[in-house]
Amino acid sequence: MPLYEYHCKDCDNVFEMLVNFSESNKKVKCPECESENTEKLISGFASCGSDSGFSDAGCG
Repeated sequence: MPLYEYHCKDCDNVFEMLVNFSESNKKVKCPECESENTEKLISGFASCGSDSGFSDAGCG
């Protein structure tokens, strides 16, 4: 199950939630205020490799 990051538009809480891929477009409830006025955030990811131009420190 993928881990998604969400933002609650009502209380400004940012939280993570494990969600089945098939249900990833459904609204989720904020754990703080239980509002469904949430949006899925686009999360960055880390990548290790020699073509990136960055140091491989921390990768391995």
